[in-house]
Amino acid sequence: MTRKSSISLIVPAYKAEKFIAKSLLNAKNVLDGSGYKYEIVCVVDGKVDKTWANARKIEKKYPRLVKVVGYKKNLGKGHAVRYGIAKSSGDIIGFMDAGFDLDPEGLMMLLSHFEWYEADIIIGSKRHPVSKVGYPWQRKIMSYGYQQLVRVLIGLKVKDTQVGMKFFRRKVLEKTLPRLLVKTFAFDVEMLAVANYLGFSRIYEAPVKLKMELNASTIASKGFLRTIFWMLWDTLAVFYRLKILKYYDYKNRRKWVTPKYLKLRN
Repeated sequence: MTRKSSISLIVPAYKAEKFIAKSLLNAKNVLDGSGYKYEIVCVVDGKVDKTWANARKIEKKYPRLVKVVGYKKNLGKGHAVRYGIAKSSGDIIGFMDAGFDLDPEGLMMLLSHFEWYEADIIIGSKRHPVSKVGYPWQRKIMSYGYQQLVRVLIGLKVKDTQVGMKFFRRKVLEKTLPRLLVKTFAFDVEMLAVANYLGFSRIYEAPVKLKMELNASTIASKGFLRTIFWMLWDTLAVFYRLKILKYYDYKNRRKWVTPKYLKLRN
């Protein structure tokens, strides 16, 4: 990757009215000093509050750098990321969750690692040796257990797949995205698994700065436990499609459920 490469950063947002403006500005300020030509594509995944209006204020202020797109119904993070990628133009495409858990300065860390490793994919990792993370021990145990499951079932040799900050070469996404099915809970895992399966094996991890506020009551809540259940369910479904059905093989392309909007440039 050279300094002439262009960057597209996708920011999926749902019920983010309180922090979307700050998230977009933080990302913009970091990328301003990166030396890359860039664009930020904010995807409002359901116009259910003031997220759309607040994001549009930033777009109007920086129309050449920030693009806001979206739709009325909430369809999940996976759908939002794919939709944003279809609207992007960069040679290198990344996505970052909106909010304050992730330090946007980590964007530069990922981009520098991307260039250094000449990677196909670079992913932020809580388990990188120099990551600065703060999150409950219960969450650490669950995260470790889940990643071991992913390693055994799917063969991904990375320590963390779930941090919401990743960058991909466009050619990786052009091959990978038409095959994907998961819209929400295991979207990251399916994307990485299919890319790896297709031969894009230069997948590396980079450090992140992350602070996650979760207490015991939150972890034991029905909503959190429901998320864990669907994460496991979707992960097992990815394994079944990958290893048993061979669904992602090109010969099965007629079975792929590819959104009409997903037409990337060659």
